[in-house]
Amino acid sequence: MKHRITMNPMGLVKLRFCLGIWTILGCLSLTRGAETDGVALAIIYDTSGSMNELVPDAAGGRTPKYVIANRALLAVASHIESFLTNNSSSSPRRIEAGLFVFKGNGAREAVKFGPFDAEALKSFARDFSDPRGATPLGNALNTAGGRVLGSSLSRKHVLIITDGMNTLGPSPADVLPKLKQRAEAGQSGISVHFIAFDVDAKVFASVKKMGATVVSASNEKELNSQLEFILQKKILLEDEEPPKK
Repeated sequence: MKHRITMNPMGLVKLRFCLGIWTILGCLSLTRGAETDGVALAIIYDTSGSMNELVPDAAGGRTPKYVIANRALLAVASHIESFLTNNSSSSPRRIEAGLFVFKGNGAREAVKFGPFDAEALKSFARDFSDPRGATPLGNALNTAGGRVLGSSLSRKHVLIITDGMNTLGPSPADVLPKLKQRAEAGQSGISVHFIAFDVDAKVFASVKKMGATVVSASNEKELNSQLEFILQKKILLEDEEPPKK
């Protein structure tokens, strides 16, 4: 025998009211999640063959670019680690990060995007020793940018360390406007920072016009200096932190 469930008009009104309340609460929860204070950072690390070329190092000699970039990546990991631990505020700082390297005509996660893992980043920097292949900067930016846009943290950044122009797939200038559109559709924003390592920064003039940060570095000292500048002034915004008491 089939049973039919009936409900009087007052019951329907109560049901609709309850459903409406749950919908509002759900929307508020999503809004709060999207506005969680913190930094979502994707680092694109150039692993193309040209990173084998020699440039001046800090000791005055000449060293392969990837070796210098590895050392710089170690410094980045330590800098972020220090930022997280040296916090005078009662609220913990939140950072999600991932490391993306070239693979074929795109990119792969060498360090999975998620809560900042200093040791994973340092492990890659200590071990990487085989630059090869092309430079699919646009596709890498699309992949890394997508991960960042999927984060609930409020400040979204992509940091790119590269020694050359795009050689495979769409250019960063083709990809960046679409990422910005996706960010705007989600009522968010995304900032992209290029460090042109041993390459003329004019190569990235088109993305600079779109609001990307573009700086150049021709040697180890300049690379470290530019990374520190971008981390402090653009990404972590350390100058905006309240002074320690």
